[in-house]
Amino acid sequence: MVVQVSNPSGDRNDKIANAAKVLGRSKHRKAVFKAIYKGKQKVKKVSDIVNITDLDRKRVLTEAKRLAGEDIIHQLSSKVNGETAYEKLDFYTHNRDTIIRLAADKNKLDNLPTKANPKIKYIQVKIPIKKYSSGFRRSTSIRQVTIDDLDSFSKAKKKSLSRHSPWSLTEKQFKEGIKNILGDRGRFTDWGGETDDLFTTRITMNGKRYPAAFAFKGRGTSGILTPRKMGKNADQIQRLFKSPAQIFIIQYHGQINESVLDQMHSLATAKSAQESRTIYFGIVDGIDSRRILAAYKNLFAVQ
Repeated sequence: MVVQVSNPSGDRNDKIANAAKVLGRSKHRKAVFKAIYKGKQKVKKVSDIVNITDLDRKRVLTEAKRLAGEDIIHQLSSKVNGETAYEKLDFYTHNRDTIIRLAADKNKLDNLPTKANPKIKYIQVKIPIKKYSSGFRRSTSIRQVTIDDLDSFSKAKKKSLSRHSPWSLTEKQFKEGIKNILGDRGRFTDWGGETDDLFTTRITMNGKRYPAAFAFKGRGTSGILTPRKMGKNADQIQRLFKSPAQIFIIQYHGQINESVLDQMHSLATAKSAQESRTIYFGIVDGIDSRRILAAYKNLFAVQ
């Protein structure tokens, strides 16, 4: 069985793609862009750019006006030594080489994922399905759950937060708090190839114990959580579902993109088909994380 899992790219690509398109095939515009972003000098006068590019003053002003109009450079409001001058912007300083490379390669630019032109990267996950004498067994059973479905976090049901409070816990602190809630005394050491951050057989749902695997994303991750931010190779969710668990949970201190749930849904379906049992999966986002903390604060290493 082959399951296709989406892995969307980040939003910063939109600005990179726009800059590459603005440069396009114009040798003069590329020359002005390179000159402004060359070296450590933050501000360059028109005469500086003329000296670097060998372009005439009128051409430099024309191309710089276009770059400034697209917010790729900043034109200073006051002149420097009587000349028009332009300032670098940090984003384009950091992404200069990528922009120049994409401007020279239309195929790579067209394949860059952006909001206006999303490109979905698919990862093939091959999972063997047990074969029976009557053929392949295709039935699957999956269910998405929340902390309100889990008996182990029953106190959190009484907590509701109208707004987010600042998040100060480290990933280790939150994991240790979850272990304390579940009464799990096992030791779990993080390393790059682990399938999960916490595996436990002490989580309960509807009065029954289940093996569960957690993946935690700490303060080192910022913004909306997407599959691309999960693991060095964006494969943390796939590795999570290799765990011998029946419940799979991803926790993050902020907003979790729906693409994370989409990927979990696909992998849960495949695992259910492989193991012929119900697979449960869900997320604990910033609001639910704070509800758990508010309900069990004495079990977390916080003041």
